[in-house]
Amino acid sequence: MPKREQNSNKGTFGKVLNFSGSKNYIGAAYLSTVAVLKTGGGFVALASEKDIIRSVSVLLPEAVYLSRGEGLKQIDNFSVILIGCGIGLENKSISLFKKVISKISTAQIPVIIDADGLNILSRINIKLPQNTIITPHPLEAARLLGVNLKDILNDLEGSAKKLSEKYNCVSVLKTHRTIICKGDRLFINQHGNSALAKAGSGDVLAGIIAGLLAQGVNLFDSAKLGVYLHSRTGEIASEELSEYSVLASDLPKYLHKAIDEIAV
Repeated sequence: MPKREQNSNKGTFGKVLNFSGSKNYIGAAYLSTVAVLKTGGGFVALASEKDIIRSVSVLLPEAVYLSRGEGLKQIDNFSVILIGCGIGLENKSISLFKKVISKISTAQIPVIIDADGLNILSRINIKLPQNTIITPHPLEAARLLGVNLKDILNDLEGSAKKLSEKYNCVSVLKTHRTIICKGDRLFINQHGNSALAKAGSGDVLAGIIAGLLAQGVNLFDSAKLGVYLHSRTGEIASEELSEYSVLASDLPKYLHKAIDEIAV
């Protein structure tokens, strides 16, 4: 874990701009945003639709809330961008994705692309920024590589490498043993359980990785550490709640225990 400087302020621990949520995925906006703060990020702004903001702000008064348009204008003011968690696949979301990626490429800001962001990426031809992390599950990976799901499942490590090579990024291929890859560097996470096989779990992971990036952890290590913390949190939460009953919204509540195990 990155060390916590005592002579600090919220800016010391980074600023994350999260383009997340749509009318059918309000929870994705909340889960990805709260995870940034629970991981130690100093400041997070959710750029979303008015109805989403109205709902999430009640649950999370600590975040800042912007319209999607305001978020686009302010990209340069942030140290990390997260995009994709529940943004939908409508034309306006595709347009937003293209504009965000274009602005990030100019500003050279680290970006995490998750969920609907990955589904949009599979449909368009666009060059990703240099400092990018993608976090697909196997079906999203199949779409990104233009192959069948069976091809991914039969060669998970090879698929993670192909994703990293094709998009020149850090790939996080989410399975029961998640694979993190950048070029020839490949790690397989050995933690986690079926408690994490719930809707919204991936949104929490994306927020955790963003929170680590915001605190200055490098791209590859943020992906590795984020996956570990997420999986270990699932184990800890299931000890009390059982693997059956852990919800994605429970994970931020137990994250501090996983952090405490490794923080110096």
